[in-house]
Amino acid sequence: QVQLVESGGRLVQAGGSLRLSCAGSGRTFRSYTMGWFRTAPGKEREFVAAISWSGGSTYYTDSVKGRFTISRDNAKNTVYLQMVSLKPEDTAVYYCAARNTGSYYSPHDYVYWGQGTQVTVSS
Repeated sequence: QVQLVESGGRLVQAGGSLRLSCAGSGRTFRSYTMGWFRTAPGKEREFVAAISWSGGSTYYTDSVKGRFTISRDNAKNTVYLQMVSLKPEDTAVYYCAARNTGSYYSPHDYVYWGQGTQVTVSS
């Protein structure tokens, strides 16, 4: 069992930066691929980024490449999402999740989820 708690979301102006954190519990945290997803009003949950258990591989959706960076610190059981050059279309609730197997991109393959943190980007 892994419990996940996100933090760091807030209101920010377009062009600004934020770092989201996801703190995990449990000794098995470091064995999971971790992902960030987001849900914007009226839209389906969308894959944002993922990182392998070792941190050696990362994956991004096209719309955030070059602007967002996912990283992890397994000693602290924490995953981060550094976001720069934020745009109003990045406004969403951001969730972190833990994956065992399957696609990096599909939320259906992630087994543990946090409660989400709100990111609002004003124009």
